[in-house]
Amino acid sequence: MPKVLIVEDDPTIRTAVMRALNDMGYAVAGAHTAMTGLQQAVSERPDVVVLDLGLPDLDGREVLRMIRAVSSVPIIVATARGTETDIVRSLNAGADDYVVKPYSGAQLDARIRAVLRRAAEPEKDAVIEVGGLRLDRRARQAFLDGEVLDLTPREFDLLHYLAARVGAVVSKQELLIEVWQQPYGGTDKSIDVHLSWLRRKLGETGQQPRYLHTVRRVGVRLDAPPASAPPASAPSASAPPAPASAPPAPAPPAPASAPPAPASAPPAPASAPPASAPPAPPAPEPL
Repeated sequence: MPKVLIVEDDPTIRTAVMRALNDMGYAVAGAHTAMTGLQQAVSERPDVVVLDLGLPDLDGREVLRMIRAVSSVPIIVATARGTETDIVRSLNAGADDYVVKPYSGAQLDARIRAVLRRAAEPEKDAVIEVGGLRLDRRARQAFLDGEVLDLTPREFDLLHYLAARVGAVVSKQELLIEVWQQPYGGTDKSIDVHLSWLRRKLGETGQQPRYLHTVRRVGVRLDAPPASAPPASAPSASAPPAPASAPPAPAPPAPASAPPAPASAPPAPASAPPASAPPAPPAPEPL
């Protein structure tokens, strides 16, 4: 049974919505202020939050940003503000859907089921494989070519987010919001540092990328190494020609230098006998 949190300051609307959703089989909780709603969103961990923007203690859009900074729970903004600017600003702040008052219980039910379906879709891809990279989200483990990667929680979240969007360029602003949960105050340098650490663990560099490719002034993209990468080992296959040419070089010099050595050896003994033979005969003559 999905749990829905209704953050609405108008007691009449809040009661009517809670009753309608209860009748449809939802477990429903209500909050009448921004701070109460924020506290319940964190402590009770609902499956969906239905959020009004016109709250008495804090603008609902600020509550939206605060919830989104600590949780990825689907949020449906339900408000009387129906201008395009309000809709765009709310969606950009992290809302998953937007409905303008007055709305029926059936319409809200359909929107709740739609955001729950979208939230459940990533479960099908709990294990993601890109080239030799394998990420298991449930076990929070990453493998590269069968070897376990020693990743920090933030490094795993960053790598998994990029791998789930393989081939797509993801902006640093999107990473700050979705991975760092920092719509404000985050810096690109933090992302650059984590990307540098990831590249080191993936055995690549920014100049020679394999999986992580920086798109200048746009963001970063994760791709499988190109199919032409294995032929990089081809140079070793062409190495045999070098040894093949080496044997001919030593072979000719060996026979050529060997004969000269024996040829010079005979002259030495030939000159030695004449030098020692003549002095021997004169010695017996004086006697």
